Amino acid sequence: MLANLKMWLHKEPPGRIIVVSFAIIILTGSLLLCLPACTRPGKSTSYLDALFTAGSATCVTGLTLFDTYRHWTTLGQVFILMLIQVGGLGLVTFTTGFTLLMHKKLGLRNMELAVENTNGDSGDIGSLVRMILKFTFSCEGIGALILMIRFLPQMGAHGIWVSVFLAVSAYCNAGFDILGSVMENGNLIPYAADPLVCLTIDMLIIVGGLGFVVIADICHSKLQPTLHGQHRHSLGFHSRIVLSMAILLIILGTIVFMVLEYKNTLASLPNFGAKLNAALLQSVSPRTAGFASVDLSKEYDFTKIFTVLLMFIGAAPGSTGGGIKTTTMLVLLCCVHSVLRGQPEAIFHHRRIDKFTVYRALAICGVGMLVVLIVTGIITSTTPNVNGVDALYEATSAFGTVGLTAGVTPRLSPISRIAIILTMYIGRVGPVSLGLAVSIKHGHIHTDSVLPEGKIIVG
Repeated sequence: MLANLKMWLHKEPPGRIIVVSFAIIILTGSLLLCLPACTRPGKSTSYLDALFTAGSATCVTGLTLFDTYRHWTTLGQVFILMLIQVGGLGLVTFTTGFTLLMHKKLGLRNMELAVENTNGDSGDIGSLVRMILKFTFSCEGIGALILMIRFLPQMGAHGIWVSVFLAVSAYCNAGFDILGSVMENGNLIPYAADPLVCLTIDMLIIVGGLGFVVIADICHSKLQPTLHGQHRHSLGFHSRIVLSMAILLIILGTIVFMVLEYKNTLASLPNFGAKLNAALLQSVSPRTAGFASVDLSKEYDFTKIFTVLLMFIGAAPGSTGGGIKTTTMLVLLCCVHSVLRGQPEAIFHHRRIDKFTVYRALAICGVGMLVVLIVTGIITSTTPNVNGVDALYEATSAFGTVGLTAGVTPRLSPISRIAIILTMYIGRVGPVSLGLAVSIKHGHIHTDSVLPEGKIIVG
């Protein structure tokens, strides 16, 4: 059996192994969460409920059927947090990283898997994976320490666990919380006016959503030269795009949410600063963390539709977040701009974007929209009393691995729950990656044949 497993790992393409590894983690997590010791006395957990929770945690989504604190015991919460951590970084990043930290040689096969999992460069993948693990645990540790300033005085020793759980969940863009002792299913609503909690969560979400390649570029180009008194280098083209898109979407989201919800869901907050604090979280969270500072079910429909757009775009490639990714959206916008100007190729900042990247972006967006529309239809047709906007909100949240909900998740029918589980899985591994993993045979794509050109009139 072990020999067959090694043979399969050796011959299969890296993308397929990563796709399968996520499925194995979800199934293993669902079995663990079915243990009676994971559910509080008086509560019950069916296998479908456990599978839904394990899928949501592994895919770092945050959609929950129950209040995580009130339904799951400490053991269940530990299992959920482990799934979040492994799912956020990727199983291959973990195994490869610890192999490198133990100073063992990284084989060619493991290197291919690590490159696929992190979107890194095979020439320096060892350094990248080491940096990912060290940087991740450092950020989560610092975030937990800051959150303890608030939760330790309020909750005593339990505040330590709450702080650690929230820090890991925020950095991995998961959106799970264990604040049910403060307000059932309240998430961060009780702390909407608390800048220490919200800004810490904001920063963890943003850093986790930048992507490991961008973090490495910032460290190597800016931080390390500064610490050693050396000349700082300019960031790479990809890093500049990711940072620019992140800043633009955060500012735009905050302004739009403030304008639309100022006299609605933000009205109960005491002052402008508190409203801005909550609006900033609601701008950052849809990309793709799932923390809520207001009652999302009471938002205006237009606000929900705008949030759907943010959730669909998501975070950066190679990050803990989901969505079609910010760079994909930029490529599509460049494509539209080039066509409108009569240019034969997509161009951004005097750089030509190769056609394969454009095709991949179109495929990701097209498949993503198709999945979201199908799941929206399933929810509206199988779950009673759910309107179209809320169903679209739920489906996009699942695909973008966000975790925001307008109160629909606990009411989902069994068929809708299965559809959401599959959607979270597709959103986490990526629609194109999943398609390639299913279709490619042993990693070979035949492109050597020359085919006649087909003339098609469009537009």
